[in-house]
Amino acid sequence: MRTTFACESSREEVMDYHLLAREILDLVGGPDNIESFTNCMTRLRLNLIRPQTADAEAINGLAGVLGVVEGKQLQVVVGPGHAERLRSAFGEVMGSADSASATDTDATTQVTPPGTAKRGVDSAVVETEPSPVLEGDTDIAVRTKKMVRGTQTSRVQAMFRHVGNIFVPIIPGFIACGLVTAICGIWKTIDPTVANDGWFLVLVGLGGIVIASLNFIVGHNTAQECGGSPVLGLIAGGVPYMPALAGTAATDKTAAIPLTIPIFGELQPGLGGVIGVMITAWLFTVIERRLRKVIPAAMELFLVPVVTLLLGAAASIFVIMPLSSLLMKGLTWLLVDFALAKGGIIGGFILATFFLPMVMLGIHQGLTPIHAQLIANHGFTELLPILAMAGAAQVGMAIAVLMKTRNPKLRSVIKSALPIGILGVGEPLIYGVSLPLLYPFLTACLGGGFGGAFIAWGMQNSGTFGSQAFGLSGLLMAPVISAGKWGWYLGGWLISVIMGAVLTYLFGFKDSMAERIMD
Repeated sequence: MRTTFACESSREEVMDYHLLAREILDLVGGPDNIESFTNCMTRLRLNLIRPQTADAEAINGLAGVLGVVEGKQLQVVVGPGHAERLRSAFGEVMGSADSASATDTDATTQVTPPGTAKRGVDSAVVETEPSPVLEGDTDIAVRTKKMVRGTQTSRVQAMFRHVGNIFVPIIPGFIACGLVTAICGIWKTIDPTVANDGWFLVLVGLGGIVIASLNFIVGHNTAQECGGSPVLGLIAGGVPYMPALAGTAATDKTAAIPLTIPIFGELQPGLGGVIGVMITAWLFTVIERRLRKVIPAAMELFLVPVVTLLLGAAASIFVIMPLSSLLMKGLTWLLVDFALAKGGIIGGFILATFFLPMVMLGIHQGLTPIHAQLIANHGFTELLPILAMAGAAQVGMAIAVLMKTRNPKLRSVIKSALPIGILGVGEPLIYGVSLPLLYPFLTACLGGGFGGAFIAWGMQNSGTFGSQAFGLSGLLMAPVISAGKWGWYLGGWLISVIMGAVLTYLFGFKDSMAERIMD
Protein backbone atom coordinates (compact mmCIF):
# COMPACT_ATOMS: atom_id res chain seq x y z
CA MET A 1 0.00 0.00 0.00
CA ARG A 2 1.24 3.49 -0.78
CA THR A 3 -0.03 6.85 0.42
CA THR A 4 0.58 10.34 -0.94
CA PHE A 5 -0.71 13.71 0.14
CA ALA A 6 -0.83 16.85 -1.93
CA CYS A 7 1.07 19.65 -0.26
CA GLU A 8 -0.08 22.36 -2.60
CA SER A 9 -2.55 24.69 -0.95
CA SER A 10 -4.05 25.91 -4.22
CA ARG A 11 -7.26 24.28 -5.42
CA GLU A 12 -9.81 25.28 -7.99
CA GLU A 13 -12.46 27.53 -6.50
CA VAL A 14 -15.24 25.60 -8.26
CA MET A 15 -14.61 21.89 -8.68
CA ASP A 16 -16.07 20.18 -11.74
CA TYR A 17 -17.11 16.92 -10.09
CA HIS A 18 -18.23 15.20 -13.28
CA LEU A 19 -14.96 16.03 -15.05
CA LEU A 20 -12.95 14.81 -12.07
CA ALA A 21 -15.05 11.64 -11.87
CA ARG A 22 -14.45 10.88 -15.56
CA GLU A 23 -10.72 11.46 -15.17
CA ILE A 24 -10.54 9.18 -12.14
CA LEU A 25 -12.58 6.50 -13.89
CA ASP A 26 -10.22 6.53 -16.88
CA LEU A 27 -7.15 6.33 -14.65
CA VAL A 28 -8.42 3.34 -12.66
CA GLY A 29 -9.10 1.25 -15.76
CA GLY A 30 -12.67 2.14 -16.65
CA PRO A 31 -16.02 0.75 -15.46
CA ASP A 32 -14.94 -2.85 -15.99
CA ASN A 33 -12.43 -2.48 -13.15
CA ILE A 34 -14.90 -1.07 -10.60
CA GLU A 35 -16.46 -3.56 -8.21
CA SER A 36 -18.06 -1.01 -5.88
CA PHE A 37 -17.62 2.57 -4.75
CA THR A 38 -18.64 4.70 -1.81
CA ASN A 39 -17.45 7.74 0.10
CA CYS A 40 -16.59 8.88 3.58
CA MET A 41 -16.51 12.48 4.77
CA THR A 42 -13.23 13.22 3.00
CA ARG A 43 -12.66 10.47 0.40
CA LEU A 44 -14.04 8.68 -2.63
CA ARG A 45 -13.43 4.97 -1.98
CA LEU A 46 -13.11 2.55 -4.89
CA ASN A 47 -13.02 -1.23 -4.55
CA LEU A 48 -11.15 -2.31 -7.68
CA ILE A 49 -11.09 -5.73 -9.30
CA ARG A 50 -7.50 -5.20 -10.46
CA PRO A 51 -5.93 -2.64 -8.09
CA GLN A 52 -2.61 -2.73 -9.95
CA THR A 53 -4.29 -1.17 -12.99
CA ALA A 54 -4.93 2.16 -11.28
CA ASP A 55 -2.49 5.01 -11.96
CA ALA A 56 -2.44 6.51 -8.47
CA GLU A 57 0.25 9.07 -9.23
CA ALA A 58 -1.74 10.47 -12.14
CA ILE A 59 -4.89 10.61 -10.00
CA ASN A 60 -2.96 12.45 -7.29
CA GLY A 61 -2.02 15.10 -9.86
CA LEU A 62 -5.62 15.86 -10.83
CA ALA A 63 -7.04 19.26 -9.92
CA GLY A 64 -9.01 18.99 -6.68
CA VAL A 65 -7.35 15.80 -5.43
CA LEU A 66 -5.56 16.20 -2.09
CA GLY A 67 -4.08 12.73 -1.94
CA VAL A 68 -4.41 9.06 -2.85
CA VAL A 69 -4.30 5.99 -0.62
CA GLU A 70 -3.45 2.77 -2.46
CA GLY A 71 -4.33 -0.69 -1.26
CA LYS A 72 -7.16 -3.19 -1.53
CA GLN A 73 -9.37 -0.12 -1.60
CA LEU A 74 -8.22 2.91 -3.60
CA GLN A 75 -9.08 6.10 -1.71
CA VAL A 76 -9.09 9.50 -3.39
CA VAL A 77 -8.84 12.29 -0.81
CA VAL A 78 -10.79 15.41 -1.84
CA GLY A 79 -11.68 16.86 1.56
CA PRO A 80 -14.85 17.60 3.55
CA GLY A 81 -17.84 18.73 1.51
CA HIS A 82 -16.46 17.36 -1.76
CA ALA A 83 -16.47 13.60 -1.19
CA GLU A 84 -20.24 13.11 -1.32
CA ARG A 85 -20.61 15.27 -4.44
CA LEU A 86 -17.78 13.46 -6.17
CA ARG A 87 -19.32 10.08 -5.33
CA SER A 88 -22.65 11.20 -6.75
CA ALA A 89 -20.97 12.41 -9.94
CA PHE A 90 -18.97 9.20 -10.13
CA GLY A 91 -22.20 7.22 -9.94
CA GLU A 92 -23.67 9.22 -12.81
CA VAL A 93 -20.52 8.78 -14.88
CA MET A 94 -20.62 5.06 -14.15
CA GLY A 95 -24.24 4.95 -15.23
CA SER A 96 -25.37 4.17 -11.68
CA ALA A 97 -27.81 7.02 -11.33
CA ASP A 98 -29.83 4.97 -8.87
CA SER A 99 -26.84 4.44 -6.60
CA ALA A 100 -27.50 4.77 -2.90
CA SER A 101 -26.50 7.99 -1.18
CA ALA A 102 -23.52 6.76 0.76
CA THR A 103 -22.68 8.34 4.07
CA ASP A 104 -19.38 7.04 5.27
CA THR A 105 -17.75 3.67 4.94
CA ASP A 106 -21.09 2.00 4.26
CA ALA A 107 -23.98 2.21 1.77
CA THR A 108 -21.65 1.05 -0.98
CA THR A 109 -22.80 1.09 -4.59
CA GLN A 110 -22.08 -2.38 -5.99
CA VAL A 111 -21.16 -2.69 -9.67
CA THR A 112 -21.11 -5.86 -11.75
CA PRO A 113 -18.63 -5.44 -14.58
CA PRO A 114 -19.16 -7.44 -17.77
CA GLY A 115 -17.91 -10.99 -17.48
CA THR A 116 -17.45 -10.84 -13.71
CA ALA A 117 -19.52 -12.13 -10.85
CA LYS A 118 -20.89 -9.71 -8.31
CA ARG A 119 -19.55 -10.36 -4.85
CA GLY A 120 -21.75 -10.10 -1.82
CA VAL A 121 -21.39 -7.81 1.12
CA ASP A 122 -19.62 -10.52 3.05
CA SER A 123 -16.68 -10.44 0.67
CA ALA A 124 -16.37 -6.70 0.33
CA VAL A 125 -13.26 -5.16 1.80
CA VAL A 126 -13.78 -2.09 3.95
CA GLU A 127 -10.80 -0.41 5.55
CA THR A 128 -10.58 2.35 8.07
CA GLU A 129 -9.01 5.49 6.73
CA PRO A 130 -5.27 5.14 6.38
CA SER A 131 -3.93 8.62 6.67
CA PRO A 132 -2.29 10.78 4.07
CA VAL A 133 1.23 12.07 4.38
CA LEU A 134 3.51 14.20 2.26
CA GLU A 135 3.47 14.18 -1.54
CA GLY A 136 6.73 13.21 -3.12
CA ASP A 137 8.20 12.10 0.18
CA THR A 138 8.10 8.34 -0.24
CA ASP A 139 10.27 7.60 2.78
CA ILE A 140 7.99 9.57 5.08
CA ALA A 141 4.91 7.88 3.61
CA VAL A 142 6.33 4.41 4.05
CA ARG A 143 7.69 4.96 7.54
CA THR A 144 4.58 6.63 8.91
CA LYS A 145 2.20 4.14 7.35
CA LYS A 146 4.22 1.14 8.50
CA MET A 147 4.49 2.49 12.02
CA VAL A 148 0.75 3.03 12.35
CA ARG A 149 -0.60 0.05 10.44
CA GLY A 150 2.02 -2.26 11.90
CA THR A 151 0.35 -1.83 15.28
CA GLN A 152 -3.14 -2.57 13.93
CA THR A 153 -2.97 -6.23 12.96
CA SER A 154 -4.62 -8.10 15.83
CA ARG A 155 -8.09 -9.60 15.70
CA VAL A 156 -9.20 -7.24 18.47
CA GLN A 157 -8.18 -4.23 16.39
CA ALA A 158 -9.89 -5.72 13.34
CA MET A 159 -13.03 -6.08 15.44
CA PHE A 160 -12.84 -2.40 16.41
CA ARG A 161 -12.51 -1.47 12.74
CA HIS A 162 -15.72 -3.37 12.05
CA VAL A 163 -17.38 -1.46 14.90
CA GLY A 164 -16.28 1.77 13.24
CA ASN A 165 -17.75 0.64 9.92
CA ILE A 166 -21.06 0.00 11.67
CA PHE A 167 -21.32 3.43 13.29
CA VAL A 168 -19.60 5.75 10.82
CA PRO A 169 -22.59 5.71 8.40
CA ILE A 170 -24.81 6.93 11.26
CA ILE A 171 -22.70 10.06 11.84
CA PRO A 172 -24.67 12.34 9.45
CA GLY A 173 -27.87 11.38 11.26
CA PHE A 174 -26.36 12.16 14.65
CA ILE A 175 -25.07 15.49 13.35
CA ALA A 176 -28.42 16.46 11.83
CA CYS A 177 -30.49 15.46 14.85
CA GLY A 178 -27.91 16.85 17.27
CA LEU A 179 -27.96 20.26 15.60
CA VAL A 180 -31.76 20.30 15.58
CA THR A 181 -31.76 19.42 19.28
CA ALA A 182 -29.25 22.21 19.93
CA ILE A 183 -31.45 24.71 18.08
CA CYS A 184 -34.43 23.62 20.18
CA GLY A 185 -32.42 24.06 23.36
CA ILE A 186 -31.32 27.57 22.42
CA TRP A 187 -34.84 28.51 21.37
CA LYS A 188 -36.31 27.22 24.63
CA THR A 189 -33.71 29.16 26.63
CA ILE A 190 -34.62 32.39 24.85
CA ASP A 191 -38.39 31.79 25.03
CA PRO A 192 -39.45 29.20 27.67
CA THR A 193 -43.12 29.47 26.61
CA VAL A 194 -42.34 27.81 23.29
CA ALA A 195 -42.12 24.46 25.09
CA ASN A 196 -45.92 24.18 24.89
CA ASP A 197 -46.13 24.96 21.18
CA GLY A 198 -47.14 22.00 19.03
CA TRP A 199 -44.83 22.82 16.13
CA PHE A 200 -41.91 23.25 18.52
CA LEU A 201 -42.60 19.74 19.79
CA VAL A 202 -42.51 18.52 16.19
CA LEU A 203 -39.04 20.06 15.87
CA VAL A 204 -38.00 18.37 19.12
CA GLY A 205 -39.29 15.10 17.70
CA LEU A 206 -37.16 15.52 14.59
CA GLY A 207 -34.11 15.90 16.79
CA GLY A 208 -34.88 12.61 18.50
CA ILE A 209 -35.42 10.42 15.44
CA VAL A 210 -31.91 8.98 15.23
CA ILE A 211 -31.95 7.98 18.90
CA ALA A 212 -35.42 6.46 18.64
CA SER A 213 -34.34 4.30 15.70
CA LEU A 214 -30.73 3.72 16.75
CA ASN A 215 -31.16 0.04 17.63
CA PHE A 216 -32.68 -0.73 14.23
CA ILE A 217 -29.99 1.21 12.35
CA VAL A 218 -27.20 -0.50 14.29
CA GLY A 219 -28.77 -3.90 13.68
CA HIS A 220 -29.08 -3.21 9.97
CA ASN A 221 -25.50 -1.94 9.64
CA THR A 222 -24.09 -4.83 11.67
CA ALA A 223 -25.77 -7.41 9.46
CA GLN A 224 -24.57 -5.62 6.34
CA GLU A 225 -21.01 -5.34 7.68
CA CYS A 226 -20.94 -9.03 8.61
CA GLY A 227 -22.41 -10.28 5.34
CA GLY A 228 -25.95 -11.07 6.47
CA SER A 229 -29.38 -9.93 5.32
CA PRO A 230 -29.94 -6.30 6.39
CA VAL A 231 -33.64 -6.90 7.03
CA LEU A 232 -32.79 -9.64 9.54
CA GLY A 233 -30.38 -7.16 11.09
CA LEU A 234 -33.27 -4.72 11.49
CA ILE A 235 -35.28 -7.42 13.24
CA ALA A 236 -32.29 -8.29 15.42
CA GLY A 237 -32.12 -4.64 16.45
CA GLY A 238 -35.69 -4.82 17.65
CA VAL A 239 -35.32 -7.96 19.77
CA PRO A 240 -33.63 -6.39 22.84
CA TYR A 241 -36.10 -3.49 22.80
CA MET A 242 -39.37 -5.41 22.64
CA PRO A 243 -41.87 -3.86 25.12
CA ALA A 244 -43.06 -7.39 25.96
CA LEU A 245 -39.75 -8.00 27.76
CA ALA A 246 -41.03 -5.79 30.57
CA GLY A 247 -43.49 -8.55 31.49
CA THR A 248 -47.15 -8.19 32.35
CA ALA A 249 -48.21 -4.70 33.38
CA ALA A 250 -50.06 -4.07 36.62
CA THR A 251 -53.85 -3.78 36.56
CA ASP A 252 -56.47 -2.82 39.13
CA LYS A 253 -56.70 -6.45 40.22
CA THR A 254 -53.19 -7.83 39.65
CA ALA A 255 -49.65 -6.69 40.32
CA ALA A 256 -47.03 -6.38 37.62
CA ILE A 257 -45.32 -9.66 36.75
CA PRO A 258 -41.80 -9.11 35.35
CA LEU A 259 -40.11 -11.65 33.11
CA THR A 260 -37.18 -13.39 34.77
CA ILE A 261 -34.46 -15.69 33.48
CA PRO A 262 -32.12 -18.04 35.36
CA ILE A 263 -28.93 -16.54 36.84
CA PHE A 264 -29.53 -12.99 35.59
CA GLY A 265 -32.97 -12.29 37.07
CA GLU A 266 -35.40 -9.72 35.68
CA LEU A 267 -35.48 -8.68 32.05
CA GLN A 268 -36.31 -5.25 30.73
CA PRO A 269 -36.47 -3.65 27.27
CA GLY A 270 -33.17 -2.21 26.11
CA LEU A 271 -31.05 -4.39 28.38
CA GLY A 272 -27.53 -4.43 26.94
CA GLY A 273 -27.99 -1.33 24.78
CA VAL A 274 -26.34 -1.02 21.40
CA ILE A 275 -23.63 -3.52 22.32
CA GLY A 276 -26.36 -6.10 22.81
CA VAL A 277 -27.87 -5.13 19.46
CA MET A 278 -24.55 -5.51 17.65
CA ILE A 279 -23.87 -8.93 19.13
CA THR A 280 -27.45 -10.05 18.44
CA ALA A 281 -27.28 -8.91 14.81
CA TRP A 282 -23.89 -10.57 14.40
CA LEU A 283 -25.31 -13.83 15.76
CA PHE A 284 -28.28 -13.56 13.40
CA THR A 285 -25.77 -13.28 10.55
CA VAL A 286 -23.78 -16.31 11.71
CA ILE A 287 -26.92 -18.43 12.05
CA GLU A 288 -28.29 -17.27 8.70
CA ARG A 289 -25.10 -18.04 6.79
CA ARG A 290 -24.72 -21.47 8.41
CA LEU A 291 -28.33 -22.36 7.64
CA ARG A 292 -27.97 -21.40 3.98
CA LYS A 293 -25.22 -24.00 3.66
CA VAL A 294 -27.35 -26.90 4.90
CA ILE A 295 -30.98 -26.11 4.04
CA PRO A 296 -32.15 -27.11 0.52
CA ALA A 297 -32.68 -24.22 -1.86
CA ALA A 298 -36.38 -25.02 -2.21
CA MET A 299 -36.92 -24.50 1.54
CA GLU A 300 -34.40 -21.72 2.08
CA LEU A 301 -36.82 -18.82 1.65
CA PHE A 302 -39.10 -20.12 4.39
CA LEU A 303 -36.83 -21.88 6.86
CA VAL A 304 -33.75 -19.66 7.01
CA PRO A 305 -35.45 -16.45 8.22
CA VAL A 306 -37.74 -18.08 10.78
CA VAL A 307 -35.09 -20.38 12.25
CA THR A 308 -32.63 -17.48 12.37
CA LEU A 309 -35.17 -15.34 14.19
CA LEU A 310 -36.14 -17.98 16.76
CA LEU A 311 -32.62 -19.17 17.55
CA GLY A 312 -31.10 -15.69 17.50
CA ALA A 313 -33.84 -14.16 19.65
CA ALA A 314 -33.57 -16.93 22.24
CA ALA A 315 -29.81 -16.48 22.51
CA SER A 316 -30.23 -12.72 22.71
CA ILE A 317 -32.82 -12.77 25.48
CA PHE A 318 -31.25 -15.44 27.68
CA VAL A 319 -27.53 -14.73 27.18
CA ILE A 320 -26.53 -11.75 25.05
CA MET A 321 -28.72 -9.08 26.63
CA PRO A 322 -27.73 -9.77 30.26
CA LEU A 323 -24.02 -10.12 29.49
CA SER A 324 -24.01 -7.03 27.27
CA SER A 325 -25.70 -5.09 30.04
CA LEU A 326 -22.92 -6.02 32.45
CA LEU A 327 -20.29 -5.03 29.87
CA MET A 328 -21.92 -1.68 29.10
CA LYS A 329 -22.36 -0.86 32.78
CA GLY A 330 -18.73 -1.73 33.44
CA LEU A 331 -17.38 0.42 30.62
CA THR A 332 -19.64 3.34 31.53
CA TRP A 333 -18.56 3.12 35.17
CA LEU A 334 -14.88 3.03 34.21
CA LEU A 335 -14.91 5.92 31.74
CA VAL A 336 -17.62 8.17 33.16
CA ASP A 337 -18.25 7.41 36.82
CA PHE A 338 -14.65 6.60 37.73
CA ALA A 339 -12.40 8.46 35.27
CA LEU A 340 -14.47 11.66 35.13
CA ALA A 341 -16.75 11.80 38.17
CA LYS A 342 -14.13 10.51 40.60
CA GLY A 343 -10.93 11.27 38.68
CA GLY A 344 -11.99 14.80 37.79
CA ILE A 345 -9.13 16.89 36.43
CA ILE A 346 -6.70 13.97 36.43
CA GLY A 347 -9.17 11.75 34.62
CA GLY A 348 -9.83 14.41 31.99
CA PHE A 349 -6.10 14.91 31.48
CA ILE A 350 -5.47 11.18 31.04
CA LEU A 351 -8.38 10.63 28.64
CA ALA A 352 -7.40 13.53 26.38
CA THR A 353 -3.68 12.73 26.50
CA PHE A 354 -4.03 9.09 25.52
CA PHE A 355 -6.77 9.40 22.91
CA LEU A 356 -4.44 9.81 19.91
CA PRO A 357 -2.27 6.87 20.99
CA MET A 358 -5.52 4.88 21.07
CA VAL A 359 -6.14 5.99 17.50
CA MET A 360 -2.64 4.86 16.54
CA LEU A 361 -3.38 1.43 18.04
CA GLY A 362 -6.70 1.25 16.20
CA ILE A 363 -8.77 0.72 19.35
CA HIS A 364 -10.52 4.10 19.54
CA GLN A 365 -13.48 2.75 17.56
CA GLY A 366 -14.38 0.68 20.60
CA LEU A 367 -15.58 3.89 22.25
CA THR A 368 -18.18 4.58 19.55
CA PRO A 369 -20.92 2.29 20.96
CA ILE A 370 -20.37 3.92 24.35
CA HIS A 371 -20.86 7.40 22.86
CA ALA A 372 -24.02 6.22 21.11
CA GLN A 373 -25.41 4.62 24.25
CA LEU A 374 -24.66 7.67 26.40
CA ILE A 375 -26.46 9.88 23.89
CA ALA A 376 -29.38 7.44 23.84
CA ASN A 377 -29.53 7.32 27.65
CA HIS A 378 -29.38 11.00 28.57
CA GLY A 379 -28.97 12.99 25.38
CA PHE A 380 -25.22 13.58 25.31
CA THR A 381 -21.83 11.96 25.73
CA GLU A 382 -19.50 13.68 28.17
CA LEU A 383 -16.50 11.82 26.75
CA LEU A 384 -16.36 13.40 23.30
CA PRO A 385 -15.65 17.02 24.32
CA ILE A 386 -12.68 15.81 26.34
CA LEU A 387 -11.35 13.50 23.62
CA ALA A 388 -11.70 16.30 21.04
CA MET A 389 -9.00 18.23 22.88
CA ALA A 390 -6.42 15.92 21.32
CA GLY A 391 -7.22 17.37 17.91
CA ALA A 392 -7.16 20.93 19.23
CA ALA A 393 -3.64 20.43 20.54
CA GLN A 394 -2.57 19.26 17.08
CA VAL A 395 -3.60 22.70 15.82
CA GLY A 396 -1.39 24.34 18.43
CA MET A 397 1.46 21.99 17.56
CA ALA A 398 1.17 22.94 13.89
CA ILE A 399 1.24 26.65 14.69
CA ALA A 400 4.41 26.21 16.75
CA VAL A 401 6.15 24.18 14.04
CA LEU A 402 5.12 26.74 11.42
CA MET A 403 6.66 29.50 13.54
CA LYS A 404 9.99 27.69 13.90
CA THR A 405 10.58 25.84 10.65
CA ARG A 406 12.03 27.20 7.43
CA ASN A 407 11.56 23.93 5.57
CA PRO A 408 9.36 24.79 2.55
CA LYS A 409 7.84 21.32 2.25
CA LEU A 410 6.81 21.24 5.90
CA ARG A 411 5.46 24.80 5.79
CA SER A 412 3.42 23.92 2.72
CA VAL A 413 1.71 20.93 4.26
CA ILE A 414 0.96 22.81 7.49
CA LYS A 415 -0.59 25.74 5.63
CA SER A 416 -2.84 23.42 3.64
CA ALA A 417 -3.81 21.23 6.61
CA LEU A 418 -4.24 23.82 9.36
CA PRO A 419 -7.64 25.28 8.29
CA ILE A 420 -9.40 21.92 8.21
CA GLY A 421 -7.59 20.95 11.41
CA ILE A 422 -9.30 23.87 13.16
CA LEU A 423 -12.62 22.48 11.94
CA GLY A 424 -11.84 19.05 13.36
CA VAL A 425 -10.29 17.13 10.45
CA GLY A 426 -6.93 16.34 11.97
CA GLU A 427 -5.56 13.57 9.75
CA PRO A 428 -3.26 15.72 7.58
CA LEU A 429 -1.71 17.36 10.65
CA ILE A 430 -1.24 14.08 12.50
CA TYR A 431 0.09 11.94 9.68
CA GLY A 432 1.74 14.68 7.66
CA VAL A 433 3.41 16.62 10.48
CA SER A 434 3.39 15.45 14.08
CA LEU A 435 3.69 11.69 13.73
CA PRO A 436 6.59 11.67 11.23
CA LEU A 437 8.41 14.16 13.47
CA LEU A 438 7.41 12.15 16.61
CA TYR A 439 8.33 14.66 19.33
CA PRO A 440 5.65 17.17 18.23
CA PHE A 441 3.17 14.31 18.40
CA LEU A 442 4.08 13.70 22.04
CA THR A 443 3.94 17.38 23.04
CA ALA A 444 0.59 17.73 21.27
CA CYS A 445 -0.80 14.76 23.22
CA LEU A 446 0.28 16.42 26.46
CA GLY A 447 -1.16 19.76 25.35
CA GLY A 448 -4.52 18.13 24.74
CA GLY A 449 -4.43 16.76 28.27
CA PHE A 450 -4.58 20.29 29.71
CA GLY A 451 -7.71 21.06 27.71
CA GLY A 452 -9.27 17.78 28.82
CA ALA A 453 -8.48 18.62 32.44
CA PHE A 454 -10.14 22.03 32.05
CA ILE A 455 -13.34 20.53 30.65
CA ALA A 456 -13.43 17.89 33.39
CA TRP A 457 -13.05 20.69 35.94
CA GLY A 458 -15.94 22.50 34.27
CA MET A 459 -18.12 19.40 34.57
CA GLN A 460 -17.38 19.20 38.28
CA ASN A 461 -18.15 22.86 38.90
CA SER A 462 -21.03 23.66 36.56
CA GLY A 463 -22.75 20.31 36.08
CA THR A 464 -22.24 17.52 33.59
CA PHE A 465 -22.47 18.35 29.90
CA GLY A 466 -21.39 16.77 26.66
CA SER A 467 -21.82 16.49 22.92
CA GLN A 468 -25.30 15.73 21.62
CA ALA A 469 -23.84 14.17 18.46
CA PHE A 470 -20.70 12.40 17.41
CA GLY A 471 -18.93 13.02 14.13
CA LEU A 472 -18.19 16.68 14.82
CA SER A 473 -14.95 17.92 16.31
CA GLY A 474 -12.87 21.09 16.48
CA LEU A 475 -14.82 24.33 16.54
CA LEU A 476 -17.74 22.59 14.83
CA MET A 477 -18.54 20.67 18.02
CA ALA A 478 -19.40 23.83 19.97
CA PRO A 479 -23.02 24.16 18.70
CA VAL A 480 -23.94 20.63 19.83
CA ILE A 481 -22.63 20.96 23.40
CA SER A 482 -25.53 20.34 25.77
CA ALA A 483 -27.02 22.62 28.44
CA GLY A 484 -25.56 25.75 26.86
CA LYS A 485 -22.09 24.88 28.20
CA TRP A 486 -20.31 25.56 24.92
CA GLY A 487 -18.18 28.19 26.68
CA TRP A 488 -16.44 25.47 28.69
CA TYR A 489 -15.77 23.55 25.51
CA LEU A 490 -14.31 26.54 23.68
CA GLY A 491 -12.21 27.35 26.75
CA GLY A 492 -10.80 23.83 26.76
CA TRP A 493 -10.20 23.98 23.00
CA LEU A 494 -8.26 27.25 23.34
CA ILE A 495 -6.20 25.89 26.26
CA SER A 496 -5.33 22.80 24.21
CA VAL A 497 -4.22 24.94 21.27
CA ILE A 498 -2.09 27.16 23.50
CA MET A 499 -0.50 24.32 25.46
CA GLY A 500 0.10 22.28 22.33
CA ALA A 501 1.85 25.28 20.80
CA VAL A 502 3.88 26.18 23.91
CA LEU A 503 5.07 22.65 24.64
CA THR A 504 5.97 22.04 21.01
CA TYR A 505 7.75 25.37 20.63
CA LEU A 506 9.81 24.89 23.81
CA PHE A 507 10.44 21.15 23.84
CA GLY A 508 9.01 19.37 20.80
CA PHE A 509 10.59 20.73 17.66
CA LYS A 510 13.88 21.82 16.15
CA ASP A 511 14.21 22.68 12.50
CA SER A 512 16.90 20.04 12.15
CA MET A 513 14.12 17.45 12.55
CA ALA A 514 12.48 18.70 9.38
CA GLU A 515 15.78 18.76 7.52
CA ARG A 516 16.56 15.20 8.58
CA ILE A 517 13.11 13.71 7.99
CA MET A 518 11.54 15.79 5.23
CA ASP A 519 14.52 16.19 2.93
